Amino acid sequence: MIAALDHLVVGGSPAVYETLLGRRAVDGRLRTDNVGVRFEPEASGLRSMVFATQDLDKAATLLERRAVASTRTDEGLALLGHGVEIGLCAQSEEAPSPLVVEAPAAVASLDHVVVRTPNPERAVAFYGGRLGLDLRLDRSNPKWGARLLFFRCGDLVVEIAHDLKKGVSDEPDHLWGLSWRVPDIGAAQARLKAAGLDVSEPRDGRRPGSQICTVKNGTEGVPTILIGGVGRWQGGG
Repeated sequence: MIAALDHLVVGGSPAVYETLLGRRAVDGRLRTDNVGVRFEPEASGLRSMVFATQDLDKAATLLERRAVASTRTDEGLALLGHGVEIGLCAQSEEAPSPLVVEAPAAVASLDHVVVRTPNPERAVAFYGGRLGLDLRLDRSNPKWGARLLFFRCGDLVVEIAHDLKKGVSDEPDHLWGLSWRVPDIGAAQARLKAAGLDVSEPRDGRRPGSQICTVKNGTEGVPTILIGGVGRWQGGG
């Protein structure tokens, strides 16, 4: 049913994300190598994620069979994933937005989008069982204080995070943050600092050979990290 993550909807201005991604918006839209970004000017934060499907009619039928309520929109289908706004649209071949900086310092693609959940088993049933995403890893780590579920979606990951200390409840899930891949973490960090953003120094990531840095502002309220030293996601944190 789901072929890829087509785009994310972020509250705020395309101009802010032009600086963050190092790309020029076209008709108010931005796109990296694997995902697009759309904007809601009067809002803030990460608003929704929209998946691509090859056949909207078949997707609607399958969702109905799996007891997932959806409604038709101008772009495709809309549904709620226990509090998370989710869309489905027809699969298309949109080109990445033009770079406005040297390629090593620009954002190349999305590595993962993070959803926070108070109920990980519910998330497994919904994202795996009903939406059909491929659960590649289920990892609990007391050092992190979290249980992390990694669902493969094309060459990126929908990561579902559960705070172990808070226990399990029926409260809603919510979209939380983004991790972007960059070819050169040092060059990307230096570029954003020069643009006036508050960016941490690169540090070792969880994946062997990776480095990450945290972007503390200029993200329209979306918790954001940059990750370098990795290719397409193959599994692991």
